[in-house]
Amino acid sequence: MNTIKSHFEMHLRFRNGIFLLVLVLLSSILIFVFYPYSKETPHNLVELTEFQNQIDSLKRIAAIEKEEVKLKLFNPNFISDHKGYQLGLSVEELDRLIAFRNEGKWINSVSDFKKVTKVSDSLLEVISPLFKFPEWVKNKSVIKKDLKKKYMVKSYDQKEDLNEITLELLRKELNVPDFVAEKIIKYRNEIGGFISDIQLKDISVLYENQRKKILSRCTVKTPREVKKVNINKASVKELLEVPYFDFEIALEIKDLVENSGSISNFDELGKINGFSLEKIDRIALYLTLK
Repeated sequence: MNTIKSHFEMHLRFRNGIFLLVLVLLSSILIFVFYPYSKETPHNLVELTEFQNQIDSLKRIAAIEKEEVKLKLFNPNFISDHKGYQLGLSVEELDRLIAFRNEGKWINSVSDFKKVTKVSDSLLEVISPLFKFPEWVKNKSVIKKDLKKKYMVKSYDQKEDLNEITLELLRKELNVPDFVAEKIIKYRNEIGGFISDIQLKDISVLYENQRKKILSRCTVKTPREVKKVNINKASVKELLEVPYFDFEIALEIKDLVENSGSISNFDELGKINGFSLEKIDRIALYLTLK
């Protein structure tokens, strides 16, 4: 009798157990592969769709706001750095405009803008339709005609006091534009009253012919009392009492005096970097050299 058993011979219960284990493993693999996608995929698609819709909505809002910025009219005299970037102006073109405005001058036409900034014709053609000038500029032909009218210069006794002149008189009797008249009164209040007629030059919106017309009827009769500051001995605090000086200029003047020993002429202030002598005749009203 053959008593040798095969190495591969296995009890029936073991074979059934192994077969059941294989079925369990295959079922687990199939569940792991297919079941998650059947549950999670629809959920992810919904979230992605909602997220994309939000992005599209934000893009539409940004496009609308951008379009509104492009179409909004503006005065080219007041272009900020950000506005200049939006319009496509170069740094040099914007610097020319700012330097021009710092001189107290105004751009009153498209041709003025091109002359000052030197922008290209192609860019000017795009942005010039957005320029909005004040009404008095639009009617400049009428204004020029009025400015050419002769006016009688009154004597000192007949003139109104520039420190007491009213907004109404400036508007109605001297035909000064409302915003210019308001600037004159506001500036007079800010400095505590005029010291001299030449301080009307500080009103940047006041044209030379308008200034002469006002002075034909008005003059400073009650000048504000001012204790002049000795520029060679003044402290920084005392220099700050001069309306035309800020803290930085006061420090520069103090350094100039200390380095020079003393200032013998107000024109020497021109040595200070960035200091303009354009207003030196008004500045001198508040200063003394001795």
